[in-house]
Amino acid sequence: MNDSAELQKWKGENEGMIAVADHISRTHNNPPNPIDEAMAPFDAIREEAEGWLDGKPVETEGQMLAVDGLIKSMKAAKKAVETAEESAAKPIYDQWKAEKAKFKPTLDDLDRIVKGLVAAVDGFKRKLAAEKEAARKEAERKAWEAAEQARKAALAADASNIEAQREAAAKQAEAEAAMRAASAAKNDTVKGLRSKTIRTITDGTACARWIWMNDRAAIEGWMQDYVRRAAALPDGVEETTIKEAF
Repeated sequence: MNDSAELQKWKGENEGMIAVADHISRTHNNPPNPIDEAMAPFDAIREEAEGWLDGKPVETEGQMLAVDGLIKSMKAAKKAVETAEESAAKPIYDQWKAEKAKFKPTLDDLDRIVKGLVAAVDGFKRKLAAEKEAARKEAERKAWEAAEQARKAALAADASNIEAQREAAAKQAEAEAAMRAASAAKNDTVKGLRSKTIRTITDGTACARWIWMNDRAAIEGWMQDYVRRAAALPDGVEETTIKEAF
């Protein structure tokens, strides 16, 4: 990104700071307002231009020529104000950029360290997470089996048979312990891992057909953008040249 584009981006992100600095500069010893200075040569013609904006369209060639002259003047006024804005913002921007540059090497190095550490531990964390997932599934399987055994034991136990009742109670206790173990296994996760969902198109025709049937506006928007940028005119597209004021 060149300095001019970067400056424009910075100004957009720091409008508040620029406004404060501009206010301070204008109120300190009452220096001239750079906006007023830039617009001074255009004040009268700006008022004339505003007079044409009464909702009535141009109807004659004379009016057209007059409005064309006003358009040219207003574009010149805008350029003058933009130049003044650049002049007012650049010192602040240069100072901001210099301060950012002081911190950048350290911040970049910290990023490199963090990324390196993440890369160093990534493989082990994936392996450990896979082991814990396998343990969770096994714990859930055991819990389900224990619950099923407890259910069968409770159904089979005769109320008058104390040993059968004790056996059923033991099975129920085992099932509850297995369920607690399964719950603990579910919560035993590896910190510092995140899930990432990746969608891969395996059948482009089927995908395009589905979008066309279910979200036609999205695909039409993409098609319109493609047609606008395409070097060749695609099939099914009509090209028309029109003229408009600028």
